[in-house]
Amino acid sequence: MIPTKRAHRLVAVLAVPALLLTAACGNGDSGNGDSGDGDGATASWPVATVTGDMGEEPEVTVEEDAERAEETRVDVLVQGDGPEVSDGDFLRTGLLVRSPDAEQEDLVNTWRPMVADPEGGEEQEDSGPVYAALRVNVDDLLPPAATEPLIGVNEGSRVVVQGSAVELIGDIATQLGFEEGDSVVFVYDVVTVIDAQGRVEGEQAPVEEGMPEVEAEGTEPAEITIPEGEDPPQELRSQVLIEGDGPEVEAGTQLIAQYTGAAWSDGEVFDSSWSRDAAAKFGIGVGQVIQGWDEVLVGSNVGDRVLLVIPPDKGYGASEGHDLQEETLVFVVDILDAV
Repeated sequence: MIPTKRAHRLVAVLAVPALLLTAACGNGDSGNGDSGDGDGATASWPVATVTGDMGEEPEVTVEEDAERAEETRVDVLVQGDGPEVSDGDFLRTGLLVRSPDAEQEDLVNTWRPMVADPEGGEEQEDSGPVYAALRVNVDDLLPPAATEPLIGVNEGSRVVVQGSAVELIGDIATQLGFEEGDSVVFVYDVVTVIDAQGRVEGEQAPVEEGMPEVEAEGTEPAEITIPEGEDPPQELRSQVLIEGDGPEVEAGTQLIAQYTGAAWSDGEVFDSSWSRDAAAKFGIGVGQVIQGWDEVLVGSNVGDRVLLVIPPDKGYGASEGHDLQEETLVFVVDILDAV
């Protein structure tokens, strides 16, 4: 569980802009510690001992006289056999972060998620585990130094990273109450590796009458051709061009997706994740994106390619002064995962 104010501060601080998440010190050296190729392996040095099966909440114990880490230590407790994690990949992962210098409290524990009390009172523990969606070696949910040791690890692995809090968390460690010489322990269950430059796979269906044509392949933005002489539809329209077989997208999840957006009036691309060399990650169904996306993408499936035509009132119509305020928008969205 996350019982303390420090844990709440970690969530709050890690939500600030990426500029504040830059690690103060570079990457640490990896240790050669105990590695396992099955469930129930153990890592111990010199701060924490971690035990437990992949997929179950890890047990982390710290002896009172344990030495504090001076170098970053990386242990693969359970060796997976899936794809390797590459620099910049997205991960679906179980995550536990503990400060052994503060009564062994958990700063983050996705095996014991917290939810708001509907009565408006204190938070209550939820009934089941969740996963974190994070990007490796990039300012994201965690600072780069905390995830860089996962590069080269295989999907399906349980990994323990422990070391200096200042080095792994960065300058914000002091905001969280850490002092020089304090340690921090991360336990990752790497459930899914998502290629940040990937596309969904499958045969694309012909577009419906009156919908833009779409060509999407490689690592370039999709080519969107507006039907000649057609007025834009007045209502929100969408079509699944490639049907995925993954889980249904639920409101409140973090969507990891590639997308290209073009204006109906001239067909010009105004935004694309491909221009940033990585998929985008955002909350869906919670008002973080335009209304048309929330309405269509909730209920889609992971692996879908979705074509959306969005009228101004469900696009940027409410954003006064926006360049696209009066524009009908066309998007092609590849849903890579929903965490």
